[in-house]
Amino acid sequence: MTSSSTRAGGLTVERVTTRSAFAEFCAVPLRLHPRDRYVPPIRRVLADLWRGRGPHSRYGPVEFHLVRDADGRAVGRTCLHANPKFDEKLGARHQLYGLTEFTEDPEVAATLVHLAEERARAAGREALFGPVALLPNQTGGVITSGFESRGFVDSAWNPAYYPSFYESLGFTRRFEAATWICEDLGRQGVDVDAVFRFDDARMRDESLVIRHGSRKHLAEQLPVLRTMLNASFAQLGYYTPIDADELRAQTDGLAYLLDESLLMWLERAGEPVAFVLVVPDISEFLAKIGGDLRLVNQVRLLATRRRYRREAVLIIKGTVPEAQGRGYLTLLARELYRNLRVGGYTALRSTWVEDDNAGSAAQYVRMGGRVLHGHTFYGREVRA
Repeated sequence: MTSSSTRAGGLTVERVTTRSAFAEFCAVPLRLHPRDRYVPPIRRVLADLWRGRGPHSRYGPVEFHLVRDADGRAVGRTCLHANPKFDEKLGARHQLYGLTEFTEDPEVAATLVHLAEERARAAGREALFGPVALLPNQTGGVITSGFESRGFVDSAWNPAYYPSFYESLGFTRRFEAATWICEDLGRQGVDVDAVFRFDDARMRDESLVIRHGSRKHLAEQLPVLRTMLNASFAQLGYYTPIDADELRAQTDGLAYLLDESLLMWLERAGEPVAFVLVVPDISEFLAKIGGDLRLVNQVRLLATRRRYRREAVLIIKGTVPEAQGRGYLTLLARELYRNLRVGGYTALRSTWVEDDNAGSAAQYVRMGGRVLHGHTFYGREVRA
């Protein structure tokens, strides 16, 4: 381990270069946050980022750093990286930071920001943005409300002091959003056809066919999903196109978890036009094992996976631009609602939806849903 600097209060910053330091890096949020609310990322994914394995490595290293107090105890962490696609999208060179956790000592957060700014100045970058691991397309962000409600896979959870710390350090909110929850999906008296109105005669008239995911053939289905995903989200301010190898890396392990009835896409005259991806919510299992999804825990998950099919998480949904406004996602939402109820699911959570994207949030409103967490990213110009 090599220390890069010492700050006020005896805080020391060091880059993570050993397995023992990496283990400490993974353990920081498990010590800081309640196990019944914080959901850790899968440790193998973090290890690949740290070791430079995977498609992200073509953009340069992902540096992992710890902040230690005067007694040597790890009290904060962050990773630092960059991505030229994100820079092109936002029109500036960014120092990205992610996996950022810190104690309630404001000097720890200030030390992490100071480190990111040092790296940014050295590389000639103009702005800080995060927390992202590795992009807004993937995971990250800070919750700004709903702290009493647990997080879930592909979403953030943090204590209530995080937003005020960022804002006291000069950061402003970017891409403000909310996560959603729809509860009691099996309640009686809900007319699904009335909630999600779609004229089924259009199925024949427009040559519409609903396709489902397949554990066996998921690798062959990913290119279809990637084409729709990139087209559907290209107009969003934060989104950068996902390459084929990036999507494979992000969905690694999805096949053994997949509930085939909850991955759907719609074809119109043979062309894919809309999709929705929902997975069983294994958040409580990941929290229990501290994100350590090694082989023995994968076997445990497979053996008990029916226990984790009570609740689900909507990861992503979209419609290609030329097919938007025709009610295709309403059709898929109807089928999703039906399939959730048939499968015995009682709740559906959704990853963050931007506040100005009322059309996307409308599906959850129709299902009787409510906002779960406020969500934002934070940005700031690099200071001289």
